[in-house]
Amino acid sequence: MAEITQKDGRWSFDGAVLRIVPGHGRGVHGVRTRMGELVVPLATIAGVSHEAGRKRGRLRLRMRAGADPFTQATSGQLPDRADPYSLEVEAERAPLAEYLVDEVRNALLLDQVPVDTPTDRYLMPGPSVPLVLNGYDGKMHFDGERLRIEWGWATEEAKKAAGTRTIPLSDIEGVEWRRPNWEDGGLRLVPKGPHVPVKPSHDPFCVVTWGLREGRETAELSMMAAAITARLPHPHAAPAPPAAPAGEERVALAKGGAEEPPSPPPVASADHDALLRRLRELGELHQAGVLTDEEFSRAKQALLDRF
Repeated sequence: MAEITQKDGRWSFDGAVLRIVPGHGRGVHGVRTRMGELVVPLATIAGVSHEAGRKRGRLRLRMRAGADPFTQATSGQLPDRADPYSLEVEAERAPLAEYLVDEVRNALLLDQVPVDTPTDRYLMPGPSVPLVLNGYDGKMHFDGERLRIEWGWATEEAKKAAGTRTIPLSDIEGVEWRRPNWEDGGLRLVPKGPHVPVKPSHDPFCVVTWGLREGRETAELSMMAAAITARLPHPHAAPAPPAAPAGEERVALAKGGAEEPPSPPPVASADHDALLRRLRELGELHQAGVLTDEEFSRAKQALLDRF
């Protein structure tokens, strides 16, 4: 067993899993506290290192690509003091840190973990739901299947005009977030289909955070982004195989009587509903003044061409 305990938390490795337990006290960042104890299987680890320093060093854990939705969502935006896969190490504890590094590296070699190969599914769970993001201009709720955005008193009129929004996860292509600041911090949902980018304060798919309580806001932003990411299709998942032709078409193909697959079926009702919903959203943005006449016409035509 390799173990090291510091102010920000405790790391222990038993040869199969690395356990990361956050520290306690006011100096521990909110992200570490919200994440809680992490059990990191060896198969999710790409590497570990110890950066020695004169007074303090730092342990860093590197996850395999695609193994962890939290890492996928945060994309290196977290500062060291907030990163749960980073641990500040006092200089006198450096030998313990080096020993833990050696143990993890040896286990990766013995188990022949393909550290440079992306995973095709998440090996770490995402944050549990429901979750709430308390932004400067509104709140975002997520129950695992749909997102609800409620606007507050500080919301721009362009957003208020759209009213409270309920967005199925199936309508979301991705999620983007920025650490809280006074200009464009916040979390933005990326809808499927064509859309016209607008600044966060006018984007009805975005909740703005201004860094008034950076620790809490960064924790809520990263947790929400990771929870949504974990429930979206995996970026490295193998594409679904094409559907086999049915009936007479299958026989014709088997006999070599047809070289092309049958024409695709008409647009499904679900796609039709999505089209109507996106057209309605574009109309609301146009009426609210977020989109100019030219932008509205261009986005509408792009949406119709896609469907």
